[in-house]
Amino acid sequence: MSLLLLLLFSAQAMAQDLVSKNEIEELQLQAINDTAFTLRTVTEAGNLIKYSGTMPLRINGELQDASFTEGETVFSLAERAELVQVSANLGTHTLARLYQLNPEEQRGVEEFPMWLSILPPLIAIVLALIFREVLLALFAGIWVGGFVIYGLSAKSLFTGLLAVGDTFLMEALTDSDHVSVIIFSMLIGGMVAIISKNGGMAGVVNLLSRYAKSAKSSQLVTWVLGVAIFFDDYANTLIVGNTMRPVTDGHRVSREKLAYLVDSTAAPVAAIAFVTTWIGAELGYIKDAAVKLGIQEGAYSLFFHSLEYAYYPVLTLIFMLMLILMNRDYAAMHHAEVRARETGAVTAASLDRAGQQKQEQEMAEFEPIDATRTRAVNALLPVLTVIGGTLVGLLYTGYSPDVWADASIGFLRKLSITIGDSNSYTALIWASLGGVIVAIALTISQGIMRLSETMESLVVGFKTMLPAILILVLAWSLAAVTQELYTAEYLTSLLSGNVSPYFLPEITFFLAAAIAFSTGSSWGTMAILYPLMMPAAWYVCQQQGFSVEETMPIMYNVISVVLAGAVFGDHCSPISDTTILSSLASGCNHIDHVKTQLPYALTVALVCNLVCTNLSALGVHWALVYGIGAAILWGVIRVLGKKNEEAPVPATASVLD
Repeated sequence: MSLLLLLLFSAQAMAQDLVSKNEIEELQLQAINDTAFTLRTVTEAGNLIKYSGTMPLRINGELQDASFTEGETVFSLAERAELVQVSANLGTHTLARLYQLNPEEQRGVEEFPMWLSILPPLIAIVLALIFREVLLALFAGIWVGGFVIYGLSAKSLFTGLLAVGDTFLMEALTDSDHVSVIIFSMLIGGMVAIISKNGGMAGVVNLLSRYAKSAKSSQLVTWVLGVAIFFDDYANTLIVGNTMRPVTDGHRVSREKLAYLVDSTAAPVAAIAFVTTWIGAELGYIKDAAVKLGIQEGAYSLFFHSLEYAYYPVLTLIFMLMLILMNRDYAAMHHAEVRARETGAVTAASLDRAGQQKQEQEMAEFEPIDATRTRAVNALLPVLTVIGGTLVGLLYTGYSPDVWADASIGFLRKLSITIGDSNSYTALIWASLGGVIVAIALTISQGIMRLSETMESLVVGFKTMLPAILILVLAWSLAAVTQELYTAEYLTSLLSGNVSPYFLPEITFFLAAAIAFSTGSSWGTMAILYPLMMPAAWYVCQQQGFSVEETMPIMYNVISVVLAGAVFGDHCSPISDTTILSSLASGCNHIDHVKTQLPYALTVALVCNLVCTNLSALGVHWALVYGIGAAILWGVIRVLGKKNEEAPVPATASVLD
């Protein structure tokens, strides 16, 4: 009887000691030494909660199952770190805490508010909104990050500033992949300048311009050219707009419509094509985030799969094509087209002289040195060299004899594995270098330019890429700061339990659109959001218990909508560089361009997010989603659009002629 009472008493005592993870209110860290720590589960008042059992912890980014006994567990770091970040999965929610080593504190560590980890990117976004300067905003974000990392003291304010140069920027510039992106971007910029100056690009444009015999066909040729000149949005905008302007003027197509066609083919095509000045940066952001998350799939493969969800760029191109073929427009664009068709006034008012001078200055570097020698082959061969060289380089660097010898794997799967395992940076450098060499050889061998002039054009091309490269370097530095502050873990702790993973693509799209609209920079938007939203999506899916197979479609979607939202915001923004260049190259009043393009961009964006993204979340196949989205856009044009009558005679004069 005594033994039974003793057992009952012991069982009651054990039951009292059993604590659910949901009862844990706080985590308390104590330093044993620089690399060993004790973690305790406590109440908000600091009283020990005697939890015993395993608990998933993410310690400085590393996921592990920690075994707690009486509310305590011990863990060690591989090396000393200034900051220790701990995230605990408590089932219904996540606790995320940030600590800094401080021997003067009683426990050897000092707890920082975890919201400080979001401060650097938040500062970057806010300053970009206020000053509309992405470079300044990114620099300030890095500085604030250094201030937090080094202790939030007066000294760390100065130390953080120095760390911008000697730590974060140096790390960004010494990363081999980052250097590869810089080299590739500069080489592509140089090639574009050479093939523009030697008349090759003008030759391609002239070749297609022969088919422009009416208002509809001239718009169609403009669309085809915009898609064909896919490798650089700046080159696309400046070359297509300036070259097609006389053609569309002759058929009474408004400058507003021309600017829309130029602007809305430039970034979408450059963003989703495989060989562009964008691809290096996109792959860089994707690869950096994927490596940190432990995703085995290669950056090129991730990008390729994300195209299944690239609704905005793809449907924008389809929407433009339907507008042209149906010969319909609506809202402000229809009024502009009616004005041009009926009166021959292709623009509402004369472009101011300052705008004309700026346009001429922009175009001077891209105009052929000899207008009588515009051979399309001088552009086609270098471009084909880049395309073919990239494909060969991807296959060569990713080739595995074991994969191709495996009879159980289909050809397309083998190709996907090969490209996924390839070194895309090496392939892009090989290809772009080959393109530059071919462009130089063609130019000099035909006597179009002397060697010195060709080299000058090459350097001009390098210079055109410098603003983008500066954004890249600062963006990589900010990404390193957010990694060291574990910003993604903090976002996860906010989102977990509150946001379904299926809503993350829509949230990401509108966030990207807001940033791009306010800053006018697609590249700056990608720089800020890729390092944040990819880890956030991954961790939120983990918290919801998703398998890797369930997580990856959401990850592909998030990768895609960062880009899509950036392009959409860029289209709507009056301060976007491509929007401004489109207005200038097309000879259109800038505000008129923004006002006429905005309804079209909003139409496509709403269909993509209210329909396409939700259908994807329901598991509808991507091909069917594209079809449904295109059908809805066709219906919108049919209902809202009004017919544009063909001009009975060509315009005899242009406002700018």
